[in-house]
Amino acid sequence: MLDFIYYPVSFILWCWHKVFGFVFGADNAITWLLAIIFLTFTVRGIMFKPFVNQVRSMKKMQEFAPELKKIQKKYANDRQRQAAEMQKLQKEHGVNPLGSCLPMLLQIPVFIGLNWVLRAFSIQPADGSPKTENYFFDQAGVESYVHAKLFGVNIGDAIHNASMLGGQGGGWHWHVAPVAIPLMILASILTHLTARHSAQRQNLNPEAVTPQTQMMQRLTMYIFPLGVLVFGAFFPIGLLVYWLANNGWTLMQQRLVYTRIDKEEAQKKAEAAEKRNSLAPRPGAKPKPGQKPVQQKTDDGDGVADKPAADGKASGQKPGSKAGSPHRFPQQGQRPQNGSAQKRKKPSQGGKNSGQKGSGQKRR
Repeated sequence: MLDFIYYPVSFILWCWHKVFGFVFGADNAITWLLAIIFLTFTVRGIMFKPFVNQVRSMKKMQEFAPELKKIQKKYANDRQRQAAEMQKLQKEHGVNPLGSCLPMLLQIPVFIGLNWVLRAFSIQPADGSPKTENYFFDQAGVESYVHAKLFGVNIGDAIHNASMLGGQGGGWHWHVAPVAIPLMILASILTHLTARHSAQRQNLNPEAVTPQTQMMQRLTMYIFPLGVLVFGAFFPIGLLVYWLANNGWTLMQQRLVYTRIDKEEAQKKAEAAEKRNSLAPRPGAKPKPGQKPVQQKTDDGDGVADKPAADGKASGQKPGSKAGSPHRFPQQGQRPQNGSAQKRKKPSQGGKNSGQKGSGQKRR
C-alpha cells in the first residue's frame, strides 16, 4: 500500500550499502549503520532548502507578531473575520504558515518507510521458504542484514518487538538493552538540545511568544525526548541510529542556518545605514541634485539670497558684534520707504509754536 515510500527509501539505503560495502565489506554491521546514517543525510540534504525557507518564514512571522496580536484583539469576537485578516496580513508579508511544518511532515514518511524496510528483512514468507528479496535488496542483501551484528546484537532487533510497529516474535529481548539503551539516551538528549536551541531562537523576540508557543516549547523540549527514551525500546537498533543521526543533523543545521541568516541581516542593515550616510550631505557641503536641502535659504527682497558670513568680516562687522551696528549696539528701526522721498510735515498753524522758525527751515 505504501510502496511509493518503501521503494525510494530502500533504493537510497541500497546505494549507500554498496558504497560502504566496498570499504568495510557487505556483511559488516558498520557498513549497514553508515548506510542508514547517510540515508538520513541524503534525505535531510534534499530538505535543506525547505528548512531555510521555514526559518525565514518564522523570522518574518516574529517581525509582524505585534500586528497579529492587534488583529486578534480587535476581532476577538469574530473568529471568521480574524482568520481572514490574519491570512491577508500573512499574504502581504509573503509568509506561508504551512511552510514551517513542511520539513517535519516530509520526515514522517521517511521514518515510516525506513522502519518497515528494516523490519521487512526479518519477515519470512508464509510458506517458510527463504526470503529472496526486500524491495531493492536481493537475497544476498537480505542475508547480509540478518547476520550483521553490533556487539553481538543484530541491528534489526529491538528490546521489544511490538507487533503494532511491524515487529515479529514479540516478547522482550533484554540482551539488546546494553546496545539499545545508550542509543536511546543519546537520541533523547539530542532531541532536547535541538528543541531547546529552537526555543531560544524564538524567545529572542518576546512579542512573538504566546501562551501557545510556550506550551509547544515545553512539549518539544521535555515530552518528545521523554517519548524517545520510553518508546525507543520498541525501535530496532537501525532505527535508533536513524533517529540519532537525524537529530544530530538538525542541531548542526540550525546553528549554521541561523548564523548565516543573522549575518545576512546584519549586512543588510549595515548597507542600508551606509546608503543613508552617503546620501546625507556633509556639514558645510551643498546637497546633491535631487536631494532636499537641510535648511531653506531666505530672501530679503532684493532678489539675492542671504549667505551666512563665516566670521563676520564679509559684512563689515567685527566678530561678536550684533548685526547692523559696528559698535555692538543694536541698530534702530528704519522708517518704511515706498520708493520715493517722504516730505516732512509742517508744524500746524494753530500750534503753540506757531510763527516760530521750524527746525532747519527758513521763513518765507
